Amino acid sequence: MSTPHNAQRSDDPKVPGNLARKGQIAAFFDLDKTIIATSSAAAFSRPFYDKGLITKTSALRSAYAHFLFMLGGANADQTERMRQQLSSLVTGWPVEQVTSIVSDTLHQYIDPFVYAEALDLIQAHRERGHAIVIVSASGAEVVNPIAAMLGADHAIATRMEIVDGKYTGQIEFYAYGEGKASAITVLAEERGYDLARSYAYSDSITDIPMLAAVGHPHSVNADKAFRKYCDEQGWDSLTFEKPVSLGQMSTPAKSALVLGSLAVAGVGVGLAIRAARLSKRRPPRG
Repeated sequence: MSTPHNAQRSDDPKVPGNLARKGQIAAFFDLDKTIIATSSAAAFSRPFYDKGLITKTSALRSAYAHFLFMLGGANADQTERMRQQLSSLVTGWPVEQVTSIVSDTLHQYIDPFVYAEALDLIQAHRERGHAIVIVSASGAEVVNPIAAMLGADHAIATRMEIVDGKYTGQIEFYAYGEGKASAITVLAEERGYDLARSYAYSDSITDIPMLAAVGHPHSVNADKAFRKYCDEQGWDSLTFEKPVSLGQMSTPAKSALVLGSLAVAGVGVGLAIRAARLSKRRPPRG
């Protein structure tokens, strides 16, 4: 399976971010509504439509799914339907065209929606020597470039099967629910991260397994039900509300992200397969 051109393999020993210390602390960040004030997948529906990858009807469906997501109204059943829609939607798409569109329009459709509070938090973790990991249910071809832009050390994302340079429509690894928790567990084993001392941030109640896997879980922009659950668990809740363009960042923060982007790495196929197997074995969490 190919790796996007602007992401390096997670098993490359030359990648600085992969030279992790045993017992290192990591900070795991959900992407949509946690780092960015939008849906990363839906954000590219317009350029995908402009380039002929999706129809007007598909673009409208994507916009509706984005609307539900931003309202916090996408429950597990709706999310599963969106996963099935994604599977059928991308069948036959050329991978090279998708990665090219994302690369060309990344700053236009993602830059203006990054939460300033998230950027400050990422920088604070990096200054403390913590590894930064982006964990998202969106596809790797979307998530990896965003992770690189943010200066993350690793990215965990949904991976679609690719044959002869095109998506088959089959999902090899779905970074959702228990899948996220399994993936960060596998990554922690590979990189030597101490999950008991690590941090995780997410806006979604479906990410409870990921948050429960670390010693310092935090909700971000949680809805009423999720905040109630977090309060019951004694988890901290944060509110991010200031989207800012990366171009408006201060020089120190911008320099930190530029340096960090040199070390970003996507999660490899082996990790995704191991995470999928582990997810099936893990009992569901409440």
